[in-house]
Amino acid sequence: MIEVSNLTKTFPARNGAPAVLALDNVDVAQKDGEFLAVMGPSGCGKTTLLNIVAGFETPESGTCKVADRIVTRAGPDRGVVFQEYGLFPWMTVERNIVFAMKAAKQWDRDGLKRAHDILSRMGLINFTKAFPKNLSGGMRQRVAIARILAINSPVMLMDEPFGALDALTRHVLQRELIDLWTETRKTILFITHSSEEAVYLADRVLVMTARPGRIVLDMPIELERPRDPTEARFNAYKRRILDVINPSLTEAATKPELRSVS
Repeated sequence: MIEVSNLTKTFPARNGAPAVLALDNVDVAQKDGEFLAVMGPSGCGKTTLLNIVAGFETPESGTCKVADRIVTRAGPDRGVVFQEYGLFPWMTVERNIVFAMKAAKQWDRDGLKRAHDILSRMGLINFTKAFPKNLSGGMRQRVAIARILAINSPVMLMDEPFGALDALTRHVLQRELIDLWTETRKTILFITHSSEEAVYLADRVLVMTARPGRIVLDMPIELERPRDPTEARFNAYKRRILDVINPSLTEAATKPELRSVS
């Protein structure tokens, strides 16, 4: 479903700062319906990778394909959930969903009923007329996920969607996301800073080095769901991730924040 080959991305020099090599020869192959988590140190290029798959940015070299088509721009086949929700603050919950459906050409005479069905499924049916500012962080993320369901995107790109939430709300939404994925089998690319979140959610975890971002670990998570974070095998997977990531953190701390490229 998602195929990234020999991907390199450099951000040009700006305001006296040198150019930055963000991604260096990255390869990712994600199967249809697979839940793939990507983690690594801050600034390693995780979000840049997601933005290229989403069509928000273009690579310097290499290719990115979704469903065998080269990505050249954003499209409704790839729904994105951001850490900061990405909702229109001047629109109600209902209008946010309806707007997305119309923009994706998923609107018809039954559109409002489908929107309400999805909001009901996400526990939001009593908040259709509420504005985002009146919702908790967890509820805002439910709206963002509902928006992707409403436009029927086969691919969900999630950029640390639960990172700003308290621990209890985060765990509730993690469980809800697994239930949703089990039911729909959407292809999910999930960016996270948390080894526990990666092991809890994903079929497979990719670990990236500090800038420039490279894939240094590709690890299937062979645990049945629902997963227990206190179980020994669960924690063995976490230790394996941290064993790989900690040297990269040390390297990042002992080199310049920006890396020049010629």
